[in-house]
Amino acid sequence: MKRFGLFLIPLLILAACGPKENDPGPGGVTVGEARALDEAAEMLDSRTDPPPLPEAEPTGEATPAQ
Repeated sequence: MKRFGLFLIPLLILAACGPKENDPGPGGVTVGEARALDEAAEMLDSRTDPPPLPEAEPTGEATPAQ
């Protein structure tokens, strides 16, 4: 069991060494901003086209001449 603990502790320490939210990322934005932009792009790509609008039909009412 001690061997497992000796293996687990360095693994957890290394796992915490990822990029922070305010570290510089690609294109001059932070890592957090890049992640937010990727999520927004994914959301926009997954959107479907809205249904077509109905054709405008005349109501038959004429405006009175003045």
